[in-house]
Amino acid sequence: MRQRVLQGRFAVLRYFVVPGLALTLGLGSALGQSGAPPSPEQAGKAAAGAAEAAKENQRKTDEFAEAAQAINGPAGNPECVWLGRRVVRLMWRDDLDTAFRHLDLYDRFGCPGGHVQAAFRCLTRFGAQIDDKVQKSLDDRVHACWVNPNAQPQVAAAPAPAPTTAGSAASAPAATPAAAATPATK
Repeated sequence: MRQRVLQGRFAVLRYFVVPGLALTLGLGSALGQSGAPPSPEQAGKAAAGAAEAAKENQRKTDEFAEAAQAINGPAGNPECVWLGRRVVRLMWRDDLDTAFRHLDLYDRFGCPGGHVQAAFRCLTRFGAQIDDKVQKSLDDRVHACWVNPNAQPQVAAAPAPAPTTAGSAASAPAATPAAAATPATK
């Protein structure tokens, strides 16, 4: 008899313990999520972050549109542009395992592999202009090389020769061959 009474008590407790435990967990998480309303300063930061994210998304969209206009064929498709630029960037950073996995996906979309090769060749030409500490410089250069893989870095203009005077020794040899080339008339 005693055993039945104990089993009955445990059965009653089971009906209250499980819902009580669920209620306690639910209240704990609800109280943890609620808090003080954001201050105007925090609300301003959130709005600025949202505006910056929208601007970044617009920039990406513009880059894809630019690539589609500049490149004829499948290399201008958005998926090819995104994957191809990613492959070139990973190759530049010497992450070849990941680059090859992305390259497999790039090929699977039917994108031309030669464009990746040409864009990477272009990127290596501009290697001196890429600052490793500035992420944007690499991304901008990869995009520029993707859009125009035949781009060449601009070489610095050669310094102009120093002006010479008529009496200097440097001008005398230049005048001598010209005088020897013309016959003397007398």
